[in-house]
Amino acid sequence: MGRALIIGAGGVASVVVHKCCQNSEVFEEICIASRTKAKCDALKAKLDGGKTKITTAQVDADSVEQLVELINSYRPDIVINVALPYQDLTIMDACLETKTNYMDTANYEPPETAKFEYSWQWAYREKFEKAGITALLGCGFDPGVTGVFSAYAAKHYFDEIHYIDILDCNGGDHGYPFATNFNPEINIREVSARGSYWENGAWVETEPMEIKRVYNFDEVGEKDMYLLHHEELESLGINIRGIKRIRFFMTFGQSYLTHLKCLENVGMTSIEPIEYEGKQIVPLQFLKAVLPDPASLGPRTVGKTNIGCIFQGIKNGEEKTYYVYNVCDHQECYKEVGSQAISYTTGVPAMIGAMMVMTGKWRKPGVYNVEEFDPDPFMEALNKWGLPWKENFAPELVP
Repeated sequence: MGRALIIGAGGVASVVVHKCCQNSEVFEEICIASRTKAKCDALKAKLDGGKTKITTAQVDADSVEQLVELINSYRPDIVINVALPYQDLTIMDACLETKTNYMDTANYEPPETAKFEYSWQWAYREKFEKAGITALLGCGFDPGVTGVFSAYAAKHYFDEIHYIDILDCNGGDHGYPFATNFNPEINIREVSARGSYWENGAWVETEPMEIKRVYNFDEVGEKDMYLLHHEELESLGINIRGIKRIRFFMTFGQSYLTHLKCLENVGMTSIEPIEYEGKQIVPLQFLKAVLPDPASLGPRTVGKTNIGCIFQGIKNGEEKTYYVYNVCDHQECYKEVGSQAISYTTGVPAMIGAMMVMTGKWRKPGVYNVEEFDPDPFMEALNKWGLPWKENFAPELVP
């Protein structure tokens, strides 16, 4: 079928590579590229010998010039960006220059401000249309599958969706007093930022961790969850008809929050550079260096994740509720691809999104969020490639 260039070699990239190799009919060839080529070579060594032909390359994803050179020499059908959110725009620029389809799993975030929103990437719409190529934004789990779930609910179960609650529960235990399940810098920036939700066409801001709810998750049990700002609220607020309110909740244990508060209080989560022994250092980047690498958590994490969406709305004039979610087991993921469920739940949808674009099921010139395409082939693929979903038509609602 074709070839994909995968930029990044962390936990999520590792899952994407494994899944592309399982799906060799679509991904006949892949190139893994990163700043540290040794990481790419290690991934290749694990998976070489299958039907997918794997090559590796060194690239600085902050350099449009280097990216263009790599894309021109490899000629992929799509660039799968699983690098850092700070690098989205340089990679999009390189795709534009080479007229190559693009996809990512998280929206752009400028390095100097803890602010993530789609405006920077949506600004590329016209350019991508003119170039005749597709950019698929935010195709991980949340954002990603949560958008597909929303499009699926809108297509099959509702005339209008009024309320969406996205619930992200990680019931996994890695045994460390404090560690983050994905890039510590991104994770801590996200969690320590002000919360917000979308209501009646506007943002309502909250203090960090101000709104707490308790929810009983299928196969995980009762957990404390907190309202956070999350990027898919922005696109779903525009793309889902009838919407009145969208909220995003994520579970955190008390130990995690206590550690985080303490680190915040002493300035370790700051992104403002400070002078230390004659050098400029960013406290949060230093903290990232001393925390366990998320990729190392796989073998020691036990338990399950449960991520899904609860919808309330109207069908044929009657009120209706619907909950669709996926439960993923950390140890099962580790057995299959050598990564824990957080990387797995992001990496599998990234491969599926790339497959949708490569096979032409989701291809039209421009810049799109996942909920703007037909959800059915993606939902089918989730069941096939390791993220089966469950439905509940009378769920417990979140107050």
